[in-house]
Amino acid sequence: MKNSDAIEFPDGFIWGAATAAYQIEGSRSADGGGESIWDVFARNGGTLNGDNGDIAADHYRRYPQDHRLARELGLRSLRMSFSWPRISPDGSGTLNPAGFDHYDRVLDSLLENELTPMVTLYHWDLPQALQDKGGWLNRDTAHRFADYAASATRHFGDRVPFWITTNEPWSCAFLGYARGLHAPGIRDYHAAGVVAHNLNLAHGLAVPAIRSNVREAQVGVVHCLQVIEPFSNSPADIEAAMAVDGEANGLFLEPLLKGSYPPHMFQYLPCLCDEKTVKDGDLECIAAPIDFLGLNYYVHEVARFDRTIPIIHAQRMAPLGPLTSIGSGLSPDGLEEILLKPVRDYGSSLPIYITEIGYLFNDYINPEGTVNDSARIKYYDEAFRAAHRAMKQGVDLRGIYAWTLLDDFEWDSGYSSRYGIVFVEYGTQNRIPKDSAYWLRDVARRNGLARG
Repeated sequence: MKNSDAIEFPDGFIWGAATAAYQIEGSRSADGGGESIWDVFARNGGTLNGDNGDIAADHYRRYPQDHRLARELGLRSLRMSFSWPRISPDGSGTLNPAGFDHYDRVLDSLLENELTPMVTLYHWDLPQALQDKGGWLNRDTAHRFADYAASATRHFGDRVPFWITTNEPWSCAFLGYARGLHAPGIRDYHAAGVVAHNLNLAHGLAVPAIRSNVREAQVGVVHCLQVIEPFSNSPADIEAAMAVDGEANGLFLEPLLKGSYPPHMFQYLPCLCDEKTVKDGDLECIAAPIDFLGLNYYVHEVARFDRTIPIIHAQRMAPLGPLTSIGSGLSPDGLEEILLKPVRDYGSSLPIYITEIGYLFNDYINPEGTVNDSARIKYYDEAFRAAHRAMKQGVDLRGIYAWTLLDDFEWDSGYSSRYGIVFVEYGTQNRIPKDSAYWLRDVARRNGLARG
């Protein structure tokens, strides 16, 4: 290990794991559930081998078993999401009682297992019925989201102390609308800018809707902040890095924390200074006070000027050093920089939760029937030490959620990518805790990292 010193975290620190409805539930149409953009995207060939969430980890039926396992592994909290089309199949006000009944049972099970629920309202599964009306390119979708947030918190608010509005709007906007890698599979950089604003607006509109129903709840949003470095000290590479950093971080942190968009991004996304997109009052709405900031950490990249790339003229590359099995950068130390960014760049004093952190490795069941994922343990150990260093510099970090509890459907890469601390044999749906699960159990029990 990079650092063998023992580390203790504050009393009350939350050790948890994160999940998302579409990725683990399966039973997509059960009990009146509606179709989402990911069902259609997968059916149209947008995912590896056409993989979809029809079965996934079968959590829709196996949640009691999974909650018991999470408790046995010493976790204190589970981050989950509601499926918007399961609660409102058309996304526009028609509510599905069976969907509410299902999540009633799920929340009751979490509480019975002494797992604090942290609920995400939007984790990418937009109802297809709303996509047919323009999806996130349609400003009205932000208002429909606020209606859904109001309905969900009105019903479940008494059992959920932490509410997250949206998860990783950067991914929705730029992977879904600029690169076409995620649903709905559009490739239009300017469209991604409009979507980014409408997702920011959806968050802002949802905050008062949530507070009106659950006044004591903690309300936040989750962003996937990214470490972006210039390839060289050349002015062109520095400008490319500023553009990528603005796209990934500034377009979301600045309106949230300052009520404005980064001016240097207007040359790439003129929609953000166009009153047709950003209307009077929008930025004030987006900057509504929240109680915590959720940060997901996966990306550490180098940006290099490349004129062949349209509009932004920046090529993203993995940094020098260890890579995952799919070639992305493996940089646990970057978590320290990510945690410090809201403080240093925006003067934020918001409490922070690391709402996702993890990496995929080539996990397999060995002949003894166990899963030795020592590389994941090493990654977590170094990342948690980086988080602790940020805390010593004043970051108010309240908890860490591993991504993810169960191996799952990993979006465009389907079932080829395993991030879980619990191995899922998809054919049998057997659950086998990996070595990292037992390691994390020990971390949670001692509330810290042991001396190496």
